[in-house]
Amino acid sequence: MSINKHTPPPTDMCIITTYRCPMRCKMCDIWNNPTDKNKEIKAKDLEILPKVKFVNITGGEPFVREDLEDIVDVMFQKSPRVVISTSAWYEERIIALARKYPKIGIRVSIEGLSERNDELRGRQGGFDKGLRTLLKLREMGVKDIGFGITVSNNNSNDMIDLYRLAKGLNMEFATAAFHNSYYFHKYDNVITNREEVIGNFEKIIEMQMKENHPKSWFRAFFNSGLINYIEGNRRMLPCEAGLVNFFVDPCGEVYPCNGLEEAYWKESMGNIMQTKHFDDIWLGSRAEKVREMVRTCPKNCWMVGTAAPVMKKYIRHPLKWVIRNKMSSLLNKPLCPERKWYDVGQSPEQGNLRKPGE
Repeated sequence: MSINKHTPPPTDMCIITTYRCPMRCKMCDIWNNPTDKNKEIKAKDLEILPKVKFVNITGGEPFVREDLEDIVDVMFQKSPRVVISTSAWYEERIIALARKYPKIGIRVSIEGLSERNDELRGRQGGFDKGLRTLLKLREMGVKDIGFGITVSNNNSNDMIDLYRLAKGLNMEFATAAFHNSYYFHKYDNVITNREEVIGNFEKIIEMQMKENHPKSWFRAFFNSGLINYIEGNRRMLPCEAGLVNFFVDPCGEVYPCNGLEEAYWKESMGNIMQTKHFDDIWLGSRAEKVREMVRTCPKNCWMVGTAAPVMKKYIRHPLKWVIRNKMSSLLNKPLCPERKWYDVGQSPEQGNLRKPGE
């Protein structure tokens, strides 16, 4: 195995604990492709992972795992910040975990107001469970809490009301647009009412730029990137998945991201259950091959896991966008809708949206 000692260590990792899920979401088919609980990675398998700045624990539904507490314990040994993405279907399990780990972050997926959320997520009572869980966590003093929406064809109007709700509750609010990938087990997610969805994202951007916190301004830039993605353009900033971040799937495979599609390409960097040292994966020839594939990946995904790291790395571009639009907001002038491709030396092949076989 060749070793590339010049590759920097990762700063972010995402642990996909399971593909089992009690929800029946229309924009995600994970629940219809569950993993065998007896073959899923265990807490002890994660002990070889490196120390990083941030860990996201996701699924499927992580709280399906009866040993989730053991996994969280290992992750807090790896990072000072651990955030779990959840449907909040298992309210009591979430509250019990937060009592033991008050620094845990909890992000509840809510796809709209009550009726729309329950329709899109396929289970009645999901909105109530999510909101009730967040209110209980806030009452307990858990600070790193919030919810997020995956925008599709039917819920962008509700996104605005959810944003107002989050601000009123002083909670975090994250946005995404649905994608196709092996992870979601979906290949037909396409936003068809682009004008309506883009218009609602533009309203969110305007509201975020009026806030006083710089974090909201950079989230506005991220949302501008989502509009760019919905319009079918190349990513505004390059994808460097597999350089600062990685995903571990329920079987221990290490992938650069969760946006891969077999129709384009899908390659693992290695398996954590087949090695004693993570550097054998991270610095190995398979990982370098994957990074080369990322450099020319034709997809134009814009998801927070791979967008946030490059926003920080190439901060001058988001910063200029933020300064220009914050000044416009303060002067009550229209925001600049510019969504350009920032050339930072990336391959012209990346994000060229070519179809498989072309």
